Amino acid sequence: MRYPDGSGLTAEQRRRREEVRMRAADLLERAAEVPCVARQLGVSEKPVCQWRRTWRAV
Repeated sequence: MRYPDGSGLTAEQRRRREEVRMRAADLLERAAEVPCVARQLGVSEKPVCQWRRTWRAV
C-alpha cells in the first residue's frame, strides 16, 4: 500500500531517500552491478533492482 504523504516519512527522510535514489541512478548509469550499488548505498538489492527498472523505463 502506498501512502499519499510519502510513506509516513518526514520531509528530511524523503529528501535523504531521494538523494540515495539519485546516487543509485548515477552508479547504475556507470554500469555498476546491483550488489555493488546496494553495498555502497547501504540498502538491500531489492530497491536497487526496482530503481534500475524504473530508471530504464524513463
